[in-house]
Amino acid sequence: MAQQVFNVTPPGKLTRRQRKELRQQIARLRQARDGQNTADRDVRFPAAAAGPLGPGVSTGEYWNWMQLAQPPHQATSHNLAGIYPFVADDGLGHDGPLLGVDLNADVLWHFSPWDLYMNTTAKAALSTNILVIGAYRSGKSGTIKQLCTRSLAFGHQVVVPSDSKGEWVIVAEAVGGQVIAIGGENTTARLNPLDRGPRQTGVSDDVDEIMVRDRRRATLTSVIEATIQGQAKLSPMEHTAINWALEHAITVTHDRPTITHVWQALVSPDQSAPGYRPEMASNGERARHVLERFVAGDLQGLFEGESTVAFDPDAPMVVVDTSALFDRSELAAQLTQICTSSWIQAVISDRSAKRTRYLVREEGWRDMATEQALRTYQQWLKLSRHYGVSNIVILHKMSDFDAVGEEGSKERTLAYSIAGDMENKFIFRQNTQEEHNLTARLKLSPAHARLALTLQSGVFLAYVGRFSYIVDAFATSTQWERDLFSTDEAVEAGSASDQPAPTLVPESDEPLFDESALDRLWPTGDPQLVQQIGHRE
Repeated sequence: MAQQVFNVTPPGKLTRRQRKELRQQIARLRQARDGQNTADRDVRFPAAAAGPLGPGVSTGEYWNWMQLAQPPHQATSHNLAGIYPFVADDGLGHDGPLLGVDLNADVLWHFSPWDLYMNTTAKAALSTNILVIGAYRSGKSGTIKQLCTRSLAFGHQVVVPSDSKGEWVIVAEAVGGQVIAIGGENTTARLNPLDRGPRQTGVSDDVDEIMVRDRRRATLTSVIEATIQGQAKLSPMEHTAINWALEHAITVTHDRPTITHVWQALVSPDQSAPGYRPEMASNGERARHVLERFVAGDLQGLFEGESTVAFDPDAPMVVVDTSALFDRSELAAQLTQICTSSWIQAVISDRSAKRTRYLVREEGWRDMATEQALRTYQQWLKLSRHYGVSNIVILHKMSDFDAVGEEGSKERTLAYSIAGDMENKFIFRQNTQEEHNLTARLKLSPAHARLALTLQSGVFLAYVGRFSYIVDAFATSTQWERDLFSTDEAVEAGSASDQPAPTLVPESDEPLFDESALDRLWPTGDPQLVQQIGHRE
């Protein structure tokens, strides 16, 4: 019905009675116009007009075929804003590679940690690092490989310091990257974790020397403490002996020290060298035995000498394949990851390169074996944006950090603190027992923690800055990507569908079954006999 507007202007001087009568007259006119005087809760749409279509087609008035039976919904403005159907988030914009579909807004979800860090809106991220947590077969590895591979077209380099499972090797080979295999039977590649690395730009020579010396000391201390884990920590006297041996190795090698040179300085110290004291021979005994594993023990031929390979800065992807070493022991795996990570950090710590890199840390908790390693790790995470690096730390669950230190120890507290400080988080499907850790350790809301228990493969809960999203990464993947990023080859190769069907033909002339025994168990032909056996059973 078309709206009709009229104004009533009363005379200037009216008595109270006259004004009352005028209001009553206006009320009668309104009642006559509406046809009936109804309360707000009883308001209905006007009755259907005569004819099959009603007068609205020709007059432009409202019309309907039937009266609305459901009364209007009443709610507060706060609740109505939550259910309003035409409001949806616009995602993170279109900067960076496409990673998936935002299931809440039904829009394409692009992600680039560097673009988000430079963003000046409320959706900016304060860090370029990413924490990835997901149970087995939750799709986390395929998603990260998808992100890294698609980022190559944007000029970003991908570096994997320790590929413990060999999953990144085929990806690097597919994109024309560099693969450095160590520990295998047919390789002689060796990495020196004490490499100096490129000259730091923008700092003085003294500051550059201090940074290199601190990194070398931290690497040596991390390796030694990881080996003696569970025993007494290094004493101040032992630290003094180790630092002296390192300085002596730097001097005699003209700033090209190796673990072998440090070990030799501890085994046969030069008593005439500056800073030497007689007690250093006994103080460096434990460190000498630890480093001997690299020189003449189970880790020989890997990290004790100068590097025999060079990092290719122009390669789209660089992968250090350590899968041959991770079958030896958990300690060997930790030492390998510390050494390879230190070597990678030394060669990519160059601001003058003007290169942005993803640094993918598979089994990221292994980089946090000791307090010294944790301190180094924390410092590197803080400097990552300084060097244009985005660290991707991949874990299965938050309780992986329980392998770091004892319950309530400083190491474990620091490890959980590092994980919590990483602002960008990708949470894939978690097991039920991890619900408490998600709320207590990562400060997820109870609703999001419960949601993480039911996510499908490839779907993850993304925390970017102050906002959260539910993203389906596999919705945009191609068949080429799915085949390349699959991590279930071993399972699929051993599946029942791939195994030869068992044959029922005996290799000998003996029958497979005793027919008389089969007839006794399953008689046929005589209904009475069948009934008698059934009663006995």
